[in-house]
Amino acid sequence: MALNTLPWTALDDKAVAIARALAADAVQKAGHGHPGTAMSLAPVAYTLFQRFLRHDPSRPEWIGRDRFVLSCGHSSLTLYIQLYFSGYGLELSDIENFRTAHSLTPAHPEYGHTTGVEITTGPLGSGIASAVGMAMAARYEKGLFDPESTTSLFDHNIWVIASDGDLQEGISSEASSIAGTQALGNLKVIYDDNRISIEGDTHVAFTEDVSARYRSYNWNVIEVHTLANGDVDRVALEEAMNQAENESSKPTLIRLHSVIAWPAPNARGTAKSHGSAIGADEVAATKKELGLNPELNFQVGEDVLTHARKISERGAALSASWDSEFNTWKAAHPDKADLLARLQRKDLPAGWEKSIPTFESGKDIATRSASGKIINALAGVLPEFWGGSADLAESNNTLIEGGGSFLPASSEMKGAHPYGRIIHFGIREHAMGAILNGIALHGLTKPFGGTFLVFSDYMRGSVRLAALMNIPVTFIWTHDSIGLGEDGPTHQPIEHIASLRMIPNFAMIRPADANETAIAWRQVIQNPAPIGFALSRQNLAVLDRAKYASAEGVTKGAYIISDSKAAPDVIIIATGSEVAVALAAQDLLTSDGVNARVVSAPCLEWFANQTDAYRESVLPAAIRARVSVEAGVATGWREIVGDAGEIVSLDHFGASASAGFLFTEYGFTAENVAAAAKKSIARANR
Repeated sequence: MALNTLPWTALDDKAVAIARALAADAVQKAGHGHPGTAMSLAPVAYTLFQRFLRHDPSRPEWIGRDRFVLSCGHSSLTLYIQLYFSGYGLELSDIENFRTAHSLTPAHPEYGHTTGVEITTGPLGSGIASAVGMAMAARYEKGLFDPESTTSLFDHNIWVIASDGDLQEGISSEASSIAGTQALGNLKVIYDDNRISIEGDTHVAFTEDVSARYRSYNWNVIEVHTLANGDVDRVALEEAMNQAENESSKPTLIRLHSVIAWPAPNARGTAKSHGSAIGADEVAATKKELGLNPELNFQVGEDVLTHARKISERGAALSASWDSEFNTWKAAHPDKADLLARLQRKDLPAGWEKSIPTFESGKDIATRSASGKIINALAGVLPEFWGGSADLAESNNTLIEGGGSFLPASSEMKGAHPYGRIIHFGIREHAMGAILNGIALHGLTKPFGGTFLVFSDYMRGSVRLAALMNIPVTFIWTHDSIGLGEDGPTHQPIEHIASLRMIPNFAMIRPADANETAIAWRQVIQNPAPIGFALSRQNLAVLDRAKYASAEGVTKGAYIISDSKAAPDVIIIATGSEVAVALAAQDLLTSDGVNARVVSAPCLEWFANQTDAYRESVLPAAIRARVSVEAGVATGWREIVGDAGEIVSLDHFGASASAGFLFTEYGFTAENVAAAAKKSIARANR
């Protein structure tokens, strides 16, 4: 249902003019920013928020709302001004404090910081890619609550404003291709084609036929050209938006031709207006063009603000109508309503953890395989749990058995189901990461996605954004070391774990065996946060927990898996497959009369969050002789082992050879670790 049933009035024109002036004023006052796009897009954003977007400013978390993604996050004023107009809690003082410390209007929109901001954007291409995830999540959730499509309660749109820069970034191409395959009719993108970027005319590097490209992706494409004077043809735009709303079988791209910084007399159409203040004289001249007082800054008439904020009344009426229909649905579908209520509370079903398998010792199983079994066990009790792989499901073990392939009803692929639980991302790691972010942001489900650890490089930007937003996305990375063997150095991740550990608010988990993997998964499900698994390709022994400490220690990030009978002379800290090497080294040291403690450290970030007392109990400061063992670069370990410690690491690329050969060749043997322990003891005792 569109909101554009009211006539467009002179007050609407005045509101658009004021929005343009506010954008110019805010950047001028800050002395930096991106005024041009916010000026030219003012009528676009105003039309969207006032006449199309289903939203209720008094209920920003209303699940029936449309989502809005400003993919060109540098034009944040485009969003902030509409949040101010709509009554989301921003006031004129917030616009005046644009890009200043502690303001609600930072340079780029930040999720969780400003009410009404659905996603952190700024890295170009990421917003539109995550919007694809939101659209996919909306369809999956429809399947959870209304698979027979008896109501429109769970039907809403994802609206996006994207720029030339967004569509130049490869991630947007990856995601847009998926969106076309998925026939995401609930995705509506307004592409601001102003042909200007920092280096000037985009045609110095971007000359393709974007419309033809998107049609080839199976998108509905609508062209909207400027008026003769260069302004946005708002009437044609509104008609295009109406057409987009009526298109439900494929995503829509509205290609909007515009002039950046319109109507600034001299700055319009220039690269300078893209990323810097246009100057006081040009701001004044622009206000004259808009029919505003050039001597007044941040001028907002009460009549305009009152008029714009009537959207709150219309939004409240929309959400009240939704509530009424929801109550009828709830009475008719109590089980589904209970599920929805649980998901909104972010609760888990009683006894869910009992589904997680325990693995018997005496068997060998790769942690990727153990993870696959755990994923399927969790899927049996958590309908909100879904995901897939970047074309590596068989290797990553991310398939949910019997889950069906998430594909549109029109698909002729075997196993296709519009509400399937298996997402086929194709060989598109970066888009996969951003799509997972969008699914998590949509709010009700628990997504995961897998690929080889070495390809985390391709998706690092999306991983960083997940950490920045603190959203519960689970990245499953397998083939975690030289243990993958003959595929060689191009596929052997040497520096990747250390690099990912450097991302703030992100946890890397590298379990030593199947039971550590199980406990880690339990922790991830009940404590949602952005995390990454690093799982082995090769089989690892399931450790005998009658001999070694319980895998429950995983919840602490690091724990004493095997202690010495007397006070330890040295502590060996290992992760993943190297824990078994450390335990074997402990046996050698014991036979030589050396007391060694072995610590399994599957997640250094979780360990860092423990109390000082716990960390001291595991790694007493008085024991300076320490050895770390991990088949990757040494980065990060010196802080743990100290100046007397030894680091058994791999600070060069691997080779194409068997895992056994490489572990021996590069010193990941019990003998070498034991020798490193003795060397550290000698250094600590000097």
